[in-house]
Amino acid sequence: MTRSIIVISAAALLVSCSKASESRLTGYVEAETLYMAPQEGGAIENILVNEGDRVEAGAVLFRMRADKVLYQAEQAEAAAKAAEKRSEDSGSLAKAVAEAEANLSRVSADFGRTQKLYRDGYVAKARFDSDRAALTAAEAQLERARAEKEAAQEDYQSVEAQAGFVKQRLDDLTVSAPQAGSIERIYRRAGEVAAAGDPVVALLPPNNLKLKFYAPERILSSFAPGKELSFRCDGCDGGLKARVTYVAAEPQFTPPVIYSLDERDKLVFLVEARPLAPEGLRPGLPVDISIP
Repeated sequence: MTRSIIVISAAALLVSCSKASESRLTGYVEAETLYMAPQEGGAIENILVNEGDRVEAGAVLFRMRADKVLYQAEQAEAAAKAAEKRSEDSGSLAKAVAEAEANLSRVSADFGRTQKLYRDGYVAKARFDSDRAALTAAEAQLERARAEKEAAQEDYQSVEAQAGFVKQRLDDLTVSAPQAGSIERIYRRAGEVAAAGDPVVALLPPNNLKLKFYAPERILSSFAPGKELSFRCDGCDGGLKARVTYVAAEPQFTPPVIYSLDERDKLVFLVEARPLAPEGLRPGLPVDISIP
């Protein structure tokens, strides 16, 4: 009699567990981590955060040594100032243009008088040819002076752009958080050399967490993109919601990490959802998705 009661109880428990598994799906939390890296290689001067810290957007995470770039910035700034001085209205090239214009005006007036006297027969052709050559030379001198001034202005713009580029490089040596989040990992330490694009700090914004689970075809319509779903996890507050953002177009077998005796041979579709309140969730945390 006692044995019969035990068998009946075990059967009832299996039925209960089966019904519970049919009302929810198992999934987990996945993170889309931001790997913060320098834009150019060099030695790390200091790291201003620790693993586990929560930082606001714009907070400085780490700085690269700026000795070489700072020297280049000083050189570029000095070159820009020199080019600006040469190209400004009171500079030497502007004075050369003014002198060439005055000389052309004087030579043009002399040639006008000589031309009139030559037509009237009062001066020789040699004088006429000499004054005409002087006019041509004065015009060429003014053209050269103006060309040199324009070239100096273009050179100043180029050098100024180069100085701005070097200054931007100097600013890029300080790496800040693009979004608020938590510091998940620190891969390098002060004094180490990091290559361009080599991650130094891993930052996880709360909105970069998502739920991943697998749904069989028969209930796939319940998880259409844009729909809200309910989920729960161990130690989490109740009433958690998420919005479906992605449903795979092709089916696959349930991944081994969430194999179960009921589902291991079934084809399922990957579904991703963004938690509406991601605070308190951690990457890898198992979650139970309620089936609507």
